[in-house]
Amino acid sequence: MGDKSQLLDTVLNRLEQYANNLELLVEDRTADFLEAKSKAEDLLYQLLPKLVAKQLILGQAVTPQTYEMVTIYFSDIVGFTSLSAESTPMQVIDFLNDLYTCFDSTIENYNVYKVETIGDSYMVVSGLPMRNGDRHAAEIARMSLALLDAVKSFTIRHKPDEQLKLRIGIHTGPCAAGVVGHKMPRYCLFGDTVNTASRMESTGLPLKIHVSEQTQQVLLRFKTFKLELRGRIDIKGKGKMTTYWLLGEDKSMLQSTTTTATTNSSGYLSGNNIVDQRQSSSSSVISSLTSVSVESQQQQQQQPKTTSTIS
Repeated sequence: MGDKSQLLDTVLNRLEQYANNLELLVEDRTADFLEAKSKAEDLLYQLLPKLVAKQLILGQAVTPQTYEMVTIYFSDIVGFTSLSAESTPMQVIDFLNDLYTCFDSTIENYNVYKVETIGDSYMVVSGLPMRNGDRHAAEIARMSLALLDAVKSFTIRHKPDEQLKLRIGIHTGPCAAGVVGHKMPRYCLFGDTVNTASRMESTGLPLKIHVSEQTQQVLLRFKTFKLELRGRIDIKGKGKMTTYWLLGEDKSMLQSTTTTATTNSSGYLSGNNIVDQRQSSSSSVISSLTSVSVESQQQQQQQPKTTSTIS
């Protein structure tokens, strides 16, 4: 009887040990699965906007959307064809990888989305997939100035004495966006705004930021950007267009005109946040006006207003 009891205890102990080992194995496998799932999602988020990627992960159809106003950036490298001819394929790959790594780390500081790179062409947009009011033009403008500064100090590894020359074009207008294809799906932009932004780049000059009149009109609302009239030039497929050079931004004016906004997890300004802030600001203004006298209001109206001029 004692042997049977001892045998039963041994079997039960082994079963308990097996169950514990199985639990540990399940936990390890689950952790491995979650880690692999997280890596796959992170990779997908780098290829597509986070909002779009989440819809695909959930098996939902991604419906194309139209956007009333966005700002699109194009840039390319002046003399890239001749530079490629004088370099080996591996040197070209290393050069573009160094350059785009620099660009990618720079644009992370701005409310923009990198659409794609094709050869030496770099395309960025602001105002989609999350709308950000009228701040899209300012975000692209500031990003462009930052990229231009980065290029001026950029060193080509196999040609350290050669100055890299970037040509930048910016345009503002409506567009449509959606996912195209099932294999290697791409998030693409469509519309005349894309074509015009590309024309702004191709008709620009090295180390200059070429801006359309539509973008210039939006930038004037911020009263911080320095723009210079280029004049009316021929644009292929467009005829004559009035364009400008973006020269820089007055940092002293930036503090007083920048509106604090909350960003979501994907790095885009939420339209709801902007509306809430405007409503909050309006309520504060109304409250303040009711507490001051008529004379004080007249004095405030007589104070000179800050204006923005184009040099």
